[in-house]
This record gives sequence, structure tokens and C-alpha cells, in this order.
Amino acid sequence: MSRILELPIRPAQASTPSLVGLVDALGDAAFAEVALARLNESLRAASWSVYQVWQPGARQQADARQPVLHLSASLGVPDTTRDCFEAYRQGLYRNDTSFDVVSQQRAGQMALMRMGADEVNNAAHREAIYRRHGVRERLSAVQQEADGSLFAVNLYAHVHQPGFEAGELERFADMAAVVVACVRRHVALSARLLALQPETAALLPTVLPLTPRERLQRACAELTPRELDVCERLLRGWSFDGVAADLGLSVPTVKTYRTRAFDRLGIHFRNELFARFAVAA
Repeated sequence: MSRILELPIRPAQASTPSLVGLVDALGDAAFAEVALARLNESLRAASWSVYQVWQPGARQQADARQPVLHLSASLGVPDTTRDCFEAYRQGLYRNDTSFDVVSQQRAGQMALMRMGADEVNNAAHREAIYRRHGVRERLSAVQQEADGSLFAVNLYAHVHQPGFEAGELERFADMAAVVVACVRRHVALSARLLALQPETAALLPTVLPLTPRERLQRACAELTPRELDVCERLLRGWSFDGVAADLGLSVPTVKTYRTRAFDRLGIHFRNELFARFAVAA
């Protein structure tokens, strides 16, 4: 079960480098990645996500909504944050009680919460998100919204990290209010840009589905451009002959790139490639 941290949420020092970096990146397409890197100047988190989830009372309404992911990124590990959230959105959220204690707070009030992997009550949730992706601990700044939803900024320590230490928790308490405000402003700016300039949607990968190539790159940064080219075309349903003709390569060379890519990804068959990286229409 998540615990509310008994730490005062204090105004941050204006000179905090991490916060200056967040403000500077507002509205940028790479905000999620830049912000996580800057936050790591104050505490160690290998990934983060910002999402909105409707509590049971709100979900029972006629216009019940699924959780919404606003942004996410990883640092130093393969980025599987969107895969994690998709598993959560597909049903795990229905049994997520980790934020229940916050639902009793008044709208706008912020709470800081901490939860270790072993404290996740739902076994399916624990295995699908925390165990499968090597997440050790979650640190959250959560606000109750007027519509009954919760706006959550979540930082994750992974198993190769020691977990959040006392000094990091205190620094997070100092920064939380400004971090949440920056994230809210970025989400609003991104939504406004999409509304005003739909043709610029490709500039906002943090709020749009990733392409297969982007999913491949996030899963394995070691994939070469040619390996990405081959996998991308295989995901379109092309034959080896078609890929070879399009890239100006021989069929054996295409198969070699395919084999190398599959080895890096830890898969053996094309159906595994589709299962992990194809994007539904």
C-alpha cells in the first residue's frame, strides 16, 4: 500500500538547477526526456510517468474514463514506460488502490507518496509492471482534481538503483509543487499546440503514440539504422524480397540484419516482433 510521506511541501529555492532545466524545456517535444535528466540532478530515478486516473466513484459514472498518459520517459534503461502504461490502461487500473488514501483530499491539495514493489497489493499489477520491468519503487506527487480524477507525477527507482534515500525524499518535497506546476503547464501547452496546429502533431511524441521505429529504438538503443530499417519494413508486412528491393540490399543481407536485430531484442520469430512493436491502426 502506498504511504503518504510526512514531509512538508515547501517552496523550492529559485536557484535549483533541476527546476531551471524543467522551466527551460516547457513546450519542447523532448520535455519528458530533458526533465527526467534534470530531475536526476537531485534524485535518482530511471524512469517517470505523468498520468491522470479516475477513482472508483468517478469511474462508475456514465462517462467513465480510462487513465490518460500525459508523458513518460526513461534514463539509462530501455524505455518501456508506454508498454507499462498500456498494460495498466487495459485493466490493471481497475484494481489499483494505491491512490485511494488521496481521494479523500480536497481538490488541488497535493500529497507525496512512496510505494515499494512489494507493497503493490494486486499481484497481477505487481508482476506486469514492477517485476517484469525491474522497477523497485515509486515516488509520487498526487493532486485531487475537481472531476474526481487524480493527477499523478511518478518517479521510479529501478532495481539497479538503491531506492530513494532520505535526502532525496526531502529534495523531492522541496521541488514537488514546482515540478507538478511545470508538468501541468507543459501538458497544457502541448494540447494547445495540437489544437491550433494539427500538422505539427509529429513534433509531440510525448503525447502521441510512438511509431514502430520509435518503439524499437526505445526498447533497444543498440539497434543500428539498417537493423531499424529492416525491422520497420517487416512490421509493415513486407517480404524479404520487398525489403531488399526497397533498401537496395541482397536478400541474404536483409536476413543478416534481421537476425542481428532479433538477437539484440531477445526474440526469435516475426510474430514476436509484431506482438511487441506493431502499432494498432
